[in-house]
Amino acid sequence: MAQRTVLVVLFDGVQSLDVTGPVEVFAGAESHTPGSYRIRTASLDGGPVRTSSGLTLVPDGALTDPADDPHTLLVPGGAGTREADARMVDRLRALAPCAERLVSVCTGAILLAAAGLLDGHRATTHWAYCDKLARDHPAVEVDPDPIYVRDRRVSTSAGVTSGIDLALALVEEDLGREVALRVARHLVVFLRRPGNQAQFSAQLAAQTAHREPLRDVQQWITEHPAGDLSVEALAGRAALSPRHFARAFRAETGTTPGRYVDRVRLEHARRLLEDTGDGVEEISRASGYGTAEAMRRAFVRTLGTSPAEYRRRFRPAHATS
Repeated sequence: MAQRTVLVVLFDGVQSLDVTGPVEVFAGAESHTPGSYRIRTASLDGGPVRTSSGLTLVPDGALTDPADDPHTLLVPGGAGTREADARMVDRLRALAPCAERLVSVCTGAILLAAAGLLDGHRATTHWAYCDKLARDHPAVEVDPDPIYVRDRRVSTSAGVTSGIDLALALVEEDLGREVALRVARHLVVFLRRPGNQAQFSAQLAAQTAHREPLRDVQQWITEHPAGDLSVEALAGRAALSPRHFARAFRAETGTTPGRYVDRVRLEHARRLLEDTGDGVEEISRASGYGTAEAMRRAFVRTLGTSPAEYRRRFRPAHATS
Protein backbone atom coordinates (compact mmCIF):
# COMPACT_ATOMS: atom_id res chain seq x y z
CA MET A 1 0.00 0.00 0.00
CA ALA A 2 1.44 3.34 -1.05
CA GLN A 3 1.78 5.92 1.69
CA ARG A 4 -0.21 9.11 1.09
CA THR A 5 1.29 12.43 2.13
CA VAL A 6 -1.25 14.85 3.58
CA LEU A 7 0.14 18.37 3.46
CA VAL A 8 -1.70 20.83 5.72
CA VAL A 9 -1.13 24.51 4.93
CA LEU A 10 -0.61 26.87 7.88
CA PHE A 11 -0.78 30.66 8.01
CA ASP A 12 -1.37 33.42 10.52
CA GLY A 13 -5.04 33.62 11.43
CA VAL A 14 -5.76 29.97 10.64
CA GLN A 15 -8.66 28.36 12.54
CA SER A 16 -7.03 25.79 14.83
CA LEU A 17 -9.91 23.29 14.65
CA ASP A 18 -9.77 23.37 10.85
CA VAL A 19 -6.22 22.07 11.23
CA THR A 20 -6.44 19.71 14.18
CA GLY A 21 -9.78 18.10 13.28
CA PRO A 22 -8.67 16.59 9.93
CA VAL A 23 -5.16 15.94 11.25
CA GLU A 24 -6.55 13.85 14.11
CA VAL A 25 -8.61 11.84 11.60
CA PHE A 26 -5.65 11.08 9.33
CA ALA A 27 -3.37 10.44 12.33
CA GLY A 28 -5.94 8.05 13.75
CA ALA A 29 -6.11 6.21 10.44
CA GLU A 30 -2.31 5.97 10.40
CA SER A 31 -2.30 4.46 13.89
CA HIS A 32 -4.79 1.78 12.80
CA THR A 33 -3.10 1.19 9.44
CA PRO A 34 0.62 1.99 9.78
CA GLY A 35 2.16 3.34 6.61
CA SER A 36 -1.12 4.69 5.25
CA TYR A 37 -0.54 8.42 5.79
CA ARG A 38 2.37 10.79 6.27
CA ILE A 39 1.12 14.06 7.73
CA ARG A 40 3.07 17.26 7.25
CA THR A 41 2.31 20.86 8.11
CA ALA A 42 3.93 23.79 6.36
CA SER A 43 3.81 27.57 6.40
CA LEU A 44 5.16 29.83 3.68
CA ASP A 45 8.56 30.32 5.28
CA GLY A 46 8.53 27.42 7.73
CA GLY A 47 8.06 29.68 10.74
CA PRO A 48 5.46 29.38 13.53
CA VAL A 49 1.98 30.77 12.91
CA ARG A 50 -0.55 32.24 15.30
CA THR A 51 -4.08 30.87 15.03
CA SER A 52 -7.22 32.99 15.18
CA SER A 53 -7.69 31.91 18.81
CA GLY A 54 -4.14 32.89 19.78
CA LEU A 55 -2.52 29.45 19.79
CA THR A 56 0.90 29.10 18.17
CA LEU A 57 1.47 26.24 15.75
CA VAL A 58 4.96 25.17 14.70
CA PRO A 59 4.99 23.64 11.20
CA ASP A 60 7.20 20.82 10.00
CA GLY A 61 8.69 23.02 7.31
CA ALA A 62 8.17 25.55 4.56
CA LEU A 63 5.83 25.25 1.60
CA THR A 64 8.86 25.62 -0.68
CA ASP A 65 10.27 22.31 0.60
CA PRO A 66 10.65 20.05 -2.46
CA ALA A 67 9.81 17.06 -0.27
CA ASP A 68 6.29 18.35 0.09
CA ASP A 69 4.76 17.03 -3.13
CA PRO A 70 1.51 15.90 -1.54
CA HIS A 71 -1.09 13.29 -2.32
CA THR A 72 -3.65 15.42 -0.45
CA LEU A 73 -3.21 19.19 -0.20
CA LEU A 74 -5.39 20.46 2.64
CA VAL A 75 -6.11 24.17 3.09
CA PRO A 76 -7.85 25.12 6.36
CA GLY A 77 -9.84 28.28 6.90
CA GLY A 78 -9.81 31.12 9.36
CA ALA A 79 -9.51 34.87 9.51
CA GLY A 80 -6.21 34.66 7.64
CA THR A 81 -8.01 33.71 4.42
CA ARG A 82 -10.05 36.92 4.20
CA GLU A 83 -7.33 38.75 2.29
CA ALA A 84 -5.55 36.16 0.18
CA ASP A 85 -1.75 36.44 0.49
CA ALA A 86 -0.37 36.62 -3.07
CA ARG A 87 2.62 34.43 -2.17
CA MET A 88 0.36 31.80 -0.61
CA VAL A 89 -1.92 31.81 -3.65
CA ASP A 90 1.06 31.40 -5.98
CA ARG A 91 2.43 28.52 -3.91
CA LEU A 92 -0.91 26.72 -3.86
CA ARG A 93 -1.16 27.14 -7.61
CA ALA A 94 2.32 25.63 -8.00
CA LEU A 95 1.64 22.71 -5.63
CA ALA A 96 -1.77 21.81 -7.06
CA PRO A 97 -0.56 19.84 -10.13
CA CYS A 98 1.44 17.55 -7.81
CA ALA A 99 -1.56 16.67 -5.64
CA GLU A 100 -4.11 13.98 -6.37
CA ARG A 101 -6.61 15.66 -4.05
CA LEU A 102 -7.28 19.30 -3.22
CA VAL A 103 -9.18 19.75 0.04
CA SER A 104 -10.39 22.83 1.87
CA VAL A 105 -12.02 23.31 5.24
CA CYS A 106 -14.29 26.30 5.84
CA THR A 107 -12.91 29.48 4.22
CA GLY A 108 -9.87 27.64 2.94
CA ALA A 109 -12.00 27.47 -0.21
CA ILE A 110 -11.34 31.19 -0.67
CA LEU A 111 -7.61 30.51 -1.05
CA LEU A 112 -8.20 27.65 -3.49
CA ALA A 113 -10.55 29.85 -5.50
CA ALA A 114 -8.05 32.73 -5.54
CA ALA A 115 -5.54 30.33 -7.07
CA GLY A 116 -8.07 29.37 -9.75
CA LEU A 117 -8.27 25.82 -8.45
CA LEU A 118 -12.04 25.79 -7.97
CA ASP A 119 -12.93 27.15 -11.40
CA GLY A 120 -15.45 24.85 -13.08
CA HIS A 121 -16.03 22.95 -9.86
CA ARG A 122 -18.95 22.72 -7.47
CA ALA A 123 -17.84 23.84 -4.03
CA THR A 124 -18.99 25.01 -0.63
CA THR A 125 -17.62 26.94 2.32
CA HIS A 126 -18.87 28.32 5.62
CA TRP A 127 -22.42 29.60 5.12
CA ALA A 128 -21.41 33.16 6.06
CA TYR A 129 -18.94 33.35 3.16
CA CYS A 130 -20.78 31.53 0.37
CA ASP A 131 -22.06 34.79 -1.10
CA LYS A 132 -18.55 36.27 -1.08
CA LEU A 133 -17.09 33.18 -2.72
CA ALA A 134 -19.75 33.25 -5.45
CA ARG A 135 -19.44 36.99 -5.99
CA ASP A 136 -15.63 37.08 -6.14
CA HIS A 137 -15.24 33.88 -8.17
CA PRO A 138 -18.12 33.50 -10.67
CA ALA A 139 -16.40 30.54 -12.33
CA VAL A 140 -17.03 28.50 -9.16
CA GLU A 141 -20.41 26.79 -8.71
CA VAL A 142 -21.06 27.60 -5.06
CA ASP A 143 -23.54 25.42 -3.17
CA PRO A 144 -24.27 26.98 0.24
CA ASP A 145 -26.24 24.07 1.69
CA PRO A 146 -24.13 20.89 2.12
CA ILE A 147 -21.60 20.30 4.89
CA TYR A 148 -19.15 19.17 2.22
CA VAL A 149 -18.96 18.78 -1.54
CA ARG A 150 -16.77 16.41 -3.52
CA ASP A 151 -16.28 17.20 -7.20
CA ARG A 152 -13.67 15.09 -8.96
CA ARG A 153 -10.33 15.66 -7.20
CA VAL A 154 -11.58 18.76 -5.37
CA SER A 155 -13.30 18.48 -1.98
CA THR A 156 -14.56 21.47 -0.01
CA SER A 157 -16.29 21.60 3.35
CA ALA A 158 -18.28 24.05 5.43
CA GLY A 159 -17.34 25.30 8.89
CA VAL A 160 -15.06 23.67 11.44
CA THR A 161 -16.48 20.23 12.37
CA SER A 162 -17.47 19.48 8.77
CA GLY A 163 -13.73 19.17 8.08
CA ILE A 164 -13.79 16.08 10.30
CA ASP A 165 -16.73 14.67 8.32
CA LEU A 166 -14.89 15.23 5.05
CA ALA A 167 -11.64 13.74 6.37
CA LEU A 168 -13.53 10.63 7.51
CA ALA A 169 -15.05 10.32 4.04
CA LEU A 170 -11.57 10.51 2.50
CA VAL A 171 -10.22 7.88 4.90
CA GLU A 172 -13.16 5.63 4.08
CA GLU A 173 -12.36 6.04 0.38
CA ASP A 174 -8.68 5.26 0.92
CA LEU A 175 -8.74 2.53 3.56
CA GLY A 176 -12.32 1.29 3.82
CA ARG A 177 -15.23 1.80 6.15
CA GLU A 178 -13.88 -0.28 9.02
CA VAL A 179 -10.82 1.92 9.51
CA ALA A 180 -12.91 5.08 9.23
CA LEU A 181 -15.36 3.66 11.78
CA ARG A 182 -12.54 2.93 14.25
CA VAL A 183 -11.27 6.48 13.90
CA ALA A 184 -14.76 7.92 14.34
CA ARG A 185 -15.34 5.84 17.45
CA HIS A 186 -12.04 6.98 18.93
CA LEU A 187 -12.92 10.62 18.28
CA VAL A 188 -16.49 10.04 19.53
CA VAL A 189 -18.06 11.40 16.35
CA PHE A 190 -20.54 10.04 13.81
CA LEU A 191 -18.83 8.19 11.00
CA ARG A 192 -21.21 9.34 8.36
CA ARG A 193 -22.86 12.69 8.12
CA PRO A 194 -23.62 12.66 4.39
CA GLY A 195 -22.04 15.50 2.46
CA ASN A 196 -25.47 16.55 1.27
CA GLN A 197 -26.62 17.15 4.85
CA ALA A 198 -27.55 20.79 5.28
CA GLN A 199 -25.27 23.12 7.22
CA PHE A 200 -28.32 24.04 9.30
CA SER A 201 -31.05 21.98 10.86
CA ALA A 202 -34.54 23.41 10.58
CA GLN A 203 -34.20 24.90 14.07
CA LEU A 204 -30.87 26.53 13.29
CA ALA A 205 -31.94 27.75 9.87
CA ALA A 206 -34.77 29.69 11.47
CA GLN A 207 -34.21 32.20 14.20
CA THR A 208 -35.21 31.15 17.69
CA ALA A 209 -38.29 33.02 18.81
CA HIS A 210 -37.88 35.52 21.63
CA ARG A 211 -41.12 34.72 23.42
CA GLU A 212 -41.33 31.50 25.37
CA PRO A 213 -44.70 30.32 23.94
CA LEU A 214 -43.34 30.58 20.40
CA ARG A 215 -40.09 28.83 21.35
CA ASP A 216 -42.13 26.04 22.90
CA VAL A 217 -44.14 25.73 19.69
CA GLN A 218 -40.95 25.46 17.62
CA GLN A 219 -39.71 22.67 19.87
CA TRP A 220 -43.08 20.90 19.76
CA ILE A 221 -43.08 20.97 15.95
CA THR A 222 -39.63 19.36 15.87
CA GLU A 223 -40.66 16.63 18.32
CA HIS A 224 -44.06 15.91 16.69
CA PRO A 225 -43.69 16.11 12.89
CA ALA A 226 -46.69 13.79 12.44
CA GLY A 227 -48.94 15.85 14.71
CA ASP A 228 -51.55 18.43 13.83
CA LEU A 229 -49.31 21.31 12.76
CA SER A 230 -51.94 23.55 11.26
CA VAL A 231 -51.73 27.24 12.10
CA GLU A 232 -54.92 26.92 14.13
CA ALA A 233 -53.54 24.06 16.25
CA LEU A 234 -50.17 25.72 16.77
CA ALA A 235 -51.80 29.04 17.63
CA GLY A 236 -53.86 27.24 20.27
CA ARG A 237 -50.66 25.91 21.85
CA ALA A 238 -49.28 29.44 21.99
CA ALA A 239 -52.58 30.79 23.37
CA LEU A 240 -52.79 33.25 20.47
CA SER A 241 -55.30 33.82 17.69
CA PRO A 242 -54.24 32.18 14.38
CA ARG A 243 -53.68 35.56 12.75
CA HIS A 244 -51.65 36.93 15.66
CA PHE A 245 -49.66 33.70 15.91
CA ALA A 246 -48.76 33.62 12.20
CA ARG A 247 -47.67 37.26 12.27
CA ALA A 248 -45.64 36.87 15.49
CA PHE A 249 -44.02 33.60 14.36
CA ARG A 250 -42.77 35.16 11.12
CA ALA A 251 -41.57 38.31 12.86
CA GLU A 252 -39.55 36.35 15.42
CA THR A 253 -38.25 33.45 13.33
CA GLY A 254 -37.90 34.93 9.88
CA THR A 255 -40.13 32.32 8.28
CA THR A 256 -43.80 31.35 8.20
CA PRO A 257 -45.20 28.51 10.34
CA GLY A 258 -45.97 26.53 7.19
CA ARG A 259 -42.44 26.77 5.81
CA TYR A 260 -40.97 25.86 9.17
CA VAL A 261 -43.21 22.79 9.37
CA ASP A 262 -42.28 21.80 5.80
CA ARG A 263 -38.57 21.94 6.61
CA VAL A 264 -38.94 19.99 9.86
CA ARG A 265 -40.91 17.25 8.12
CA LEU A 266 -38.46 17.00 5.22
CA GLU A 267 -35.53 16.86 7.62
CA HIS A 268 -37.24 14.12 9.66
CA ALA A 269 -38.02 12.06 6.57
CA ARG A 270 -34.47 12.40 5.24
CA ARG A 271 -33.05 11.20 8.55
CA LEU A 272 -35.33 8.13 8.57
CA LEU A 273 -34.45 7.31 4.96
CA GLU A 274 -30.73 7.56 5.76
CA ASP A 275 -30.69 5.78 9.11
CA THR A 276 -33.50 3.20 9.13
CA GLY A 277 -34.90 0.43 7.00
CA ASP A 278 -38.48 1.64 7.41
CA GLY A 279 -40.61 1.62 4.28
CA VAL A 280 -41.49 4.80 2.41
CA GLU A 281 -45.16 4.54 3.42
CA GLU A 282 -44.25 4.20 7.08
CA ILE A 283 -41.79 7.11 6.89
CA SER A 284 -44.33 9.31 5.15
CA ARG A 285 -46.79 8.79 8.01
CA ALA A 286 -44.13 9.24 10.72
CA SER A 287 -42.99 12.49 9.10
CA GLY A 288 -46.48 13.96 8.84
CA TYR A 289 -46.98 13.63 5.07
CA GLY A 290 -49.77 11.12 5.38
CA THR A 291 -49.10 9.40 2.06
CA ALA A 292 -46.04 8.32 0.11
CA GLU A 293 -47.18 10.44 -2.83
CA ALA A 294 -47.32 13.61 -0.72
CA MET A 295 -43.80 12.91 0.54
CA ARG A 296 -42.58 12.20 -2.99
CA ARG A 297 -43.91 15.55 -4.19
CA ALA A 298 -42.17 17.36 -1.31
CA PHE A 299 -38.85 15.63 -2.08
CA VAL A 300 -39.02 16.35 -5.80
CA ARG A 301 -40.00 19.97 -5.19
CA THR A 302 -37.25 20.65 -2.65
CA LEU A 303 -34.46 18.18 -3.42
CA GLY A 304 -35.12 17.34 -7.06
CA THR A 305 -35.25 13.60 -6.36
CA SER A 306 -37.70 10.98 -5.11
CA PRO A 307 -37.47 9.43 -1.62
CA ALA A 308 -36.48 6.08 -3.11
CA GLU A 309 -33.68 7.64 -5.14
CA TYR A 310 -32.58 9.71 -2.17
CA ARG A 311 -32.28 6.55 -0.05
CA ARG A 312 -30.36 4.74 -2.80
CA ARG A 313 -27.83 7.55 -3.02
CA PHE A 314 -27.36 8.43 0.65
CA ARG A 315 -28.00 5.36 2.77
CA PRO A 316 -25.16 2.81 3.06
CA ALA A 317 -26.02 -0.57 1.60
CA HIS A 318 -25.12 -2.29 4.91
CA ALA A 319 -27.26 0.00 7.08
CA THR A 320 -29.83 -1.70 9.28
CA SER A 321 -32.86 -0.39 11.05
